[in-house]
Amino acid sequence: MFKRILVPLDGSNRAERAIPVAARLARASGGSIILLQVRSATIGPYLVPQPTLAQAASNADLAEAEQYLAGIATSTDLDGIPTETAVLFGPAAPAILAVAHSFHADLIVLCSHGYTGMTRWVMGSVAEKVARHAPVPVFVLREGGPIPAHPHPDATRPLRALVALDGSARAKAALEPAASLIAALAAPAPGALHLARVVKPVTSDHEETALEESEESEQGLYKAKGYLSATLDHIREGLVAPAIADLKLTITWSVVVDTDVAQGLIRVAENGEDAEGAGVFGGCDVIAMATHGYGGIQRWAMGSITERVLTATRLPLLIVRPPDMMDRSSVTWDKITIAAMQA
Repeated sequence: MFKRILVPLDGSNRAERAIPVAARLARASGGSIILLQVRSATIGPYLVPQPTLAQAASNADLAEAEQYLAGIATSTDLDGIPTETAVLFGPAAPAILAVAHSFHADLIVLCSHGYTGMTRWVMGSVAEKVARHAPVPVFVLREGGPIPAHPHPDATRPLRALVALDGSARAKAALEPAASLIAALAAPAPGALHLARVVKPVTSDHEETALEESEESEQGLYKAKGYLSATLDHIREGLVAPAIADLKLTITWSVVVDTDVAQGLIRVAENGEDAEGAGVFGGCDVIAMATHGYGGIQRWAMGSITERVLTATRLPLLIVRPPDMMDRSSVTWDKITIAAMQA
């Protein structure tokens, strides 16, 4: 699925942690990699005072960036993988989005922290803006977190992605990208998917309503189990995310009971606890979520559940923008990049 993989780099070791992951995905798909570095037109924290000096600084920056990317492109990590490079000047997030569009990337892989001059790439900044506006999946690796560049070291334990579902069609948009990602990362071993849905417990301080609310909670749990079981059946029958059937993944599911949706998802993904359902043995290696979805009155939007998972988990997070959230006929890339700069 992922044939054109964009890797934004800023010269730091943190950002370069994305390279072996992107390389593994490219080798699995027979695809290629685009290396990008974005430079600002400054010298240190100060603006260049004269046009001639500005041009000289830009030329020097361009040469330095091209030399850096050329070195990465010829590294052993990327040996045998078709690789292109690009250098842009300006704000990082709009530049990443513009290159993703012009180079026809179908996945962006980047680390959550890094440095661009004096600017730190932190959650709430570049990674979040890219994830919010990119019409292609964005795979965010966490600083200090695991890097899934190899099959799981335990041969009895498959590499596994948790896919967060909430009952909506939009949330299911993460299924096929997550399946393709984990299959590529796990190869030649088989990968696994775990479908998870969080149900909030119903609590009351009044004895007279406790029984009624207990029944309501049990009914919600029963419905969530039925939904995930039916989704699994539909996947196996090719009615939902039909591309998954060819990937030969092990698929399990569980319902998580928690007052906090984000924390419930992270707990099951990281700890691998046996929740209400098939259980997760040994935890998950990746979390996958759509940027928007609906579960009752609870909206999953960047800035809410997805963003909270993004900032709190130590695991890599695949963020997928559902197709209906990006109308290519009415939203131009100029508008997208402007929005990314202003957000």
